[in-house]
Amino acid sequence: MPIKIPNALPATDVLRKENIFVMTETRAQVQEIRPLQILLLNLMPKKVETETQLSRLLGNTPLQVELELIHTKSHESKNVSKEHLLSFYKTFDDVKDRNFDGLIITGAPVEQIPFEEVEYWEELCEIMEWSKTHVHSTFHICWGAQAGLYYHFGIDKEPLPEKMFGIFPHKLDHKKSILFRGFDDTFMVPHSRHTTVAREKIEAVPELKILASSKEAGVYAVATKKGKQIFITGHSEYDAMTLDSEYQRDLGLGRPISIPKNYYPDDDPTKKPKVTWRSCANLLYSNWLNYFVYQTTPYDLKKIK
Repeated sequence: MPIKIPNALPATDVLRKENIFVMTETRAQVQEIRPLQILLLNLMPKKVETETQLSRLLGNTPLQVELELIHTKSHESKNVSKEHLLSFYKTFDDVKDRNFDGLIITGAPVEQIPFEEVEYWEELCEIMEWSKTHVHSTFHICWGAQAGLYYHFGIDKEPLPEKMFGIFPHKLDHKKSILFRGFDDTFMVPHSRHTTVAREKIEAVPELKILASSKEAGVYAVATKKGKQIFITGHSEYDAMTLDSEYQRDLGLGRPISIPKNYYPDDDPTKKPKVTWRSCANLLYSNWLNYFVYQTTPYDLKKIK
């Protein structure tokens, strides 16, 4: 089944060219199916890029998904047009009286700022509190995962001596986790961050379970019981050239940055990167939608609690 997204969203043309089944609002209106209601809180500066990446993964499952996009009203994005936001995005105030099967909270380039000093922190806290009673399962990504662990469980992030940057091998800590059903013993995940969350702090919280990790990149996936809240520290949704774009950006700005690990063939930035994480990304989101959303969410969204 397809993902349903707004008729004119830029991601629509991109995904159709990739042969991913996309259903516009117009066609969806004639189908008698209750699609999964997924809310995407997009905190990334390049919103079109992020919404396309996540739409690609959510649309590559047998389930019909209706995607709703929101942004924070307490922060003005400088990397996307106001016309795009007005056309395709709502604010939390527009949706807070509704219930959703799933919520995705993206990462954000603010990880080196204390949480309380982030411009939209209070608004994000309101959304995360609301998610406890209005969302069946919430999927937090990268800084969004760090923010969620801090808000819900008081686990603060810690600075890294240098940026965690590249594609890293991971293993399952909890091999029976259905979030990782079908995964290989070793799988690759992109990371791009300056901070981390200590394993021992997570293990000290009885409500949390570490599902997967990397010897080099640290804890990757954490979940509460029954997957009400899932925290993913990497960027499985990244495109082939996303890390290259970040690398070239940092070089251009004169920032200290190393070549992303396990990314360019022979560590040569002039060579096209090899994608080694796409199948795992598709399986991760497929498993989340199926096992933690579709299989357990109530048909009547008003019964979510």
